Amino acid sequence: MIDLNDVTFAYPGSGEVLKKIRFHVSEGERVGLIGANGSGKTTLMRAILGLIAVQGEITVDGMPVDKSHLSEVRKTVGFVLQDSEQQMFMPTVLEDMVFGPVSYGQSRQEAEQRADEVLRSLQLEKLKYAHNHRLSGGEKKMAAIATILTMQPKCILMDEPTAALDPYYRRKLIQTLQTIPGTRIIASHDMDFILETCDRVLLLGEGRLVADADARTILTDEKLLLENRLEMPYGCQTP
Repeated sequence: MIDLNDVTFAYPGSGEVLKKIRFHVSEGERVGLIGANGSGKTTLMRAILGLIAVQGEITVDGMPVDKSHLSEVRKTVGFVLQDSEQQMFMPTVLEDMVFGPVSYGQSRQEAEQRADEVLRSLQLEKLKYAHNHRLSGGEKKMAAIATILTMQPKCILMDEPTAALDPYYRRKLIQTLQTIPGTRIIASHDMDFILETCDRVLLLGEGRLVADADARTILTDEKLLLENRLEMPYGCQTP
């Protein structure tokens, strides 16, 4: 589904943020992306979407991530931004949810039907006609996630999806991610959230891929996590 081969990137005037990253994500895998602040998680997601030009090779669903394939790549991969303010740009939640599907050729009726299904699954029906500027931080985050789910991408990238979520919406998001199909990569500092929603974990440290293993193997390795400025999930700690 997603292949990275020696992916390297540096912002102008700074050192390398990504350093020869290599990994493969198969269709249907649920992958957590962890690392301390500045380890390269968000930059890596931006690279997969073709938002930045990198050295090395990235392919998504067999397509190289280059200018000639960007439109198809972005139909295939949905991206939930860390800052929902940057994602919700239409007047209401419904208008944001139908914007993408209609832009890609669905009828308004089909798009609204899909939006209703997603809102129902997340128990967010009350937000359908809500004005975005009146939403709380948690409501806006959930609405942004609903917007991406409405587009039914084969793969979803999520950058800190639990930021601004209260315990109720956090639990609702976990329940949703445990039931919906599809490939996803979730970048988060919330180790318990990663433990509950991902089968595999990629650990970045200073721009390098430090570890790649099943989630519980990495998230119970206290020495490895502490070396990379991370804490074990509460669910893995001994009383």
